[in-house]
Amino acid sequence: MRGRTIKLGVVFAAAALTLAACGDDGNDETADTTVAPAEEPADDMAEEPADDMAEPGTIVEVASSTEGFSTLVAAVGAAGLTETLSGEGPFTVFAPTDEAFATALETLGLTADELLADTETLTSILTYHVVAGEVPSSDVVALDGQSVETVNGASVEITVDGETVMVNDATVTAVDVEASNGVIHVIDAVLLPPAG
Repeated sequence: MRGRTIKLGVVFAAAALTLAACGDDGNDETADTTVAPAEEPADDMAEEPADDMAEPGTIVEVASSTEGFSTLVAAVGAAGLTETLSGEGPFTVFAPTDEAFATALETLGLTADELLADTETLTSILTYHVVAGEVPSSDVVALDGQSVETVNGASVEITVDGETVMVNDATVTAVDVEASNGVIHVIDAVLLPPAG
């Protein structure tokens, strides 16, 4: 849609140039003055498609700009992991939604403030959602029945049943959300690392 708008803008700019040139054949200075401003916006419009092709932000930036991940973003900040997850990577993050965090807090008998204040537990939980390296969904499904080590040091179990992909007891609900330093797969539950 944006490409069509840009093309129409270029066509209108060209039409304006043509009309300006035809409108006053007796005064070349006016025609030149009219032409110069019309060319400038056309150049600006031609640059806009490059913005669409811009590289996505980091995992943290993508999560911050995506609805439904405010608790995850707050948790990453509270645990002091923003810089790490904004680093070069690459990382694969199994990202729980706000709803998943609400359910986990209820199960744990904690408030969001209590969890955010316990940085040791929070860091352990969050790093249990991160795998070193970029693992796209096409590779995740090939891991059926296998354990995958997380940045936490503990492993998660991947199971695939038809179209359903599970990470431990969490269902993957969206895949391959690209970031400049990895990939995000959305899950519907918070992964809790094994005790110990």
